[in-house]
Amino acid sequence: MIRKSNRSFAALVAGCALGLGIAAAPLPSFADMTKMVGGAEMFPTKNIIENAVNSKDHTTLVAAVKAAGLVETLSGPGPFTVFAPTNAAFAALPAGTVETLLKPENKAKLVKILTYHVVAKKALADAVTKMIKDDGGSHPIPTVSGGKLTATMKDGMISLADDNGGMAKVTIADVQQSNGVIHVIDKVLLPK
Repeated sequence: MIRKSNRSFAALVAGCALGLGIAAAPLPSFADMTKMVGGAEMFPTKNIIENAVNSKDHTTLVAAVKAAGLVETLSGPGPFTVFAPTNAAFAALPAGTVETLLKPENKAKLVKILTYHVVAKKALADAVTKMIKDDGGSHPIPTVSGGKLTATMKDGMISLADDNGGMAKVTIADVQQSNGVIHVIDKVLLPK
């Protein structure tokens, strides 16, 4: 049903454009805008939290967001870009780190780490790649935590360096959300 209405809308736009003598680019269908993450389809009509809770690869991140009290924020209008570490990324931290961070007495530290993965604008991979090229090979990205990440290209993929020299690769880019975009990453980035 959704695909049919998208195609009908696309046909209407194309017809109007041709009537005005404008070449119309085909609109992407709803199915083209969804991506699979952690075994679940991510819908661009849902917000970051509504999608993230369905990814089996992001259960640790979701638990951390809940413990940090950031669910309401990341469900808000945004726009946000979230660099979303997988469960494997969290598991690669030293033993006991995640459990320690999830304790109520460590909430401030957890909030700082999580907001270090969030940018207060929607940054799609093409735009980030262009900024990296325009800046001579690396581009600073200010995060909500007040820190910055440094974006570079490595092996045709966007890589992010944290303040401590840690590196993460974007493994799934441009997972569209109603309030921004998620880029799945393979490491947890740590602020100073």
